[in-house]
Amino acid sequence: MMADKYSTLGREIYANIGGPNNVESMYHCMTRLRIKIRDNSKVDIAGLKNIDGVLGIVDADTLEIVLGSGVNAKVAQDMVSQVGVKENEEFPTNVTNDYQSEKSEVQAKAAEVHAQHKAQLKQTWWRKALGHISAIFIPLIPAFIGAGLISGVAGILKNMLTVKMLPASWALGVTILSMISSALFSYLNIYVGINTAKEFGATPGLGGIIGGVVLLPGIVAPVTIPNFLDGKPLAAGQGGIIGVLFAVWILSYVEKWFHKHIADSVDIIFTPFLTVLIMGLFTVFVVMPIAGWISNSLVGAINWVLNVGGPVAGFLLGLFFLPMVMLGLHQILTPIHLEMIQKIGYTPLLPILAMAGAGQVGAAIALWVKCRKNKELVRLIKGALPVGILGVGEPLIYGVTLPLGRPFITACIGGGIGGAVVASFGHVGAIAIGPSGVALIPLIANNMWWGYVIGLLCAYAGGFVATYFWGVPKTAMEGEVKKPTQAVKEKRRNAETKADNLNMPSEKVEVAFEAPVTGKLQKLEDVKDDVFSKKMLGDGFAIDPSNGKIVAPVDGTIDSVMDTKHAITLKTNKGHLDVLMHLGLDTVELKGKPFIINVKPGDKVKAGTQIGSMDIKAIKEAGKEPVVLTIIANMDHVDHVVRMSDGEVEAGKDVFHVITK
Repeated sequence: MMADKYSTLGREIYANIGGPNNVESMYHCMTRLRIKIRDNSKVDIAGLKNIDGVLGIVDADTLEIVLGSGVNAKVAQDMVSQVGVKENEEFPTNVTNDYQSEKSEVQAKAAEVHAQHKAQLKQTWWRKALGHISAIFIPLIPAFIGAGLISGVAGILKNMLTVKMLPASWALGVTILSMISSALFSYLNIYVGINTAKEFGATPGLGGIIGGVVLLPGIVAPVTIPNFLDGKPLAAGQGGIIGVLFAVWILSYVEKWFHKHIADSVDIIFTPFLTVLIMGLFTVFVVMPIAGWISNSLVGAINWVLNVGGPVAGFLLGLFFLPMVMLGLHQILTPIHLEMIQKIGYTPLLPILAMAGAGQVGAAIALWVKCRKNKELVRLIKGALPVGILGVGEPLIYGVTLPLGRPFITACIGGGIGGAVVASFGHVGAIAIGPSGVALIPLIANNMWWGYVIGLLCAYAGGFVATYFWGVPKTAMEGEVKKPTQAVKEKRRNAETKADNLNMPSEKVEVAFEAPVTGKLQKLEDVKDDVFSKKMLGDGFAIDPSNGKIVAPVDGTIDSVMDTKHAITLKTNKGHLDVLMHLGLDTVELKGKPFIINVKPGDKVKAGTQIGSMDIKAIKEAGKEPVVLTIIANMDHVDHVVRMSDGEVEAGKDVFHVITK
């Protein structure tokens, strides 16, 4: 019977991802099934989410299907054995078995979605372009934030010097701060050139050279280079980010062509020489003039729209930004923001678009007020609201407003109201990109932070009022109880059986959890992984470790240790909670190398005793996050949780309490 359940689950997953022929490879970690897809247009995400037993979906380069500890291993084994391969082996492209022969309702839905995607294939190139833009600029966002905040502090101190609120001796310090922040913005073209080359498979150093060429190093008056469009001298930086992106994209094709046609013995000499020579000339005489004209026209057009459209333009931008985010279209705005910062010193678009997230905050507060009976919804709002105020809107959008439908629309209206208010002030701009919400306040240019704050308050109020009166579904107010899935029913039956067998007490039990590592305590909502941050697997806590010693967080018995050593499950002695310890994010790919685990299934452990260690340096060098997560997997057995600490904690310190039902 159990095998039938896992087989059925695997069958339904195959039906919603286009069958085994659409799978390139598959493997599982402790909590999720990771599938490399051949054709994403054949994947029905909505269908996957509706499968009984699927806890969540992460739609990324590798499709991740969250099934929970234990279940995912059995499903993965069943799915690969049906195809005749092992995990991580390449799947054949001519599989014919029961998964394909069975014509089910789920398969019909998958075929329908496939047809819809096929009709939209003309847009595929656009989505790919947006993906490239995202990959180029996301690694630079921490630099934008750091340099931008330093620039903001320097600006405030400079104003204080001007009005003599600070002594003249501070001038040198302000100059140094300005110099530090300029290290990014003055040479941004080079950084973008390097990242663009990486993204398109070219040599990063060559991309950096092209980014540097746009700055016209060594060209000092009276020496000039003429612009072929109007005969005027080219200006350093002309064409900016847009020009660099285009030029390095072309460079990637030129370099690959030379690699293919030049003999291996001299390739290392002639390929970089010819690539830089050809693309350097092409950039100076073709790309810079044309991209410069496009850049000037684009910045001018946006300023014209904001000046002429005023509050109306601001309302429309704030209203429709979140739908753009959901379609992935917002990525195209990143180079536009940076181009405006280079041209006029700030981007007036970002503060307006940030109002969309503020509208979500107002809507969430309204839902909290009107839906107090819905304990699950209130719990979600409490977890997502603080980070939403700071500008991280995804938990509110995908966890609260969007699933309810109407609140998402009224939240967008609140964003439009805030956008209209910000646009009405004019000259409200951000000197760097990255933050949003309250976190953007220090980056507002021209001492217009007050205009931005007023816009935030109006967006909060607009989202609240629109949602309170028109955006709250009755089912949300009443606390709709969802019908439990078969997997949930079975889990409950198993829990009841164990309780009977062990003669568990019916009264509530408090279970104390200790920090498994020394480091900085984090909320799950702040973890950079949707499976954990959205609590698909359950509630708990995370710690960014400062040393590699790992201790047991609670008294209990080890249930399992993954072969890759990055995850451990145990059952607590008190309260009989199922606990998952997950060491790092995506560390399953490291195949156990950074970890030493000193326990095995069946071992009894005491809270605070060492059970293993991890090489934090090796994990970071591999490009992974070393954060240690402790998750309660059987939340149906939990009444509520209490967080005892915050900030830096030591291994063995009391940090988290669970009250069982």
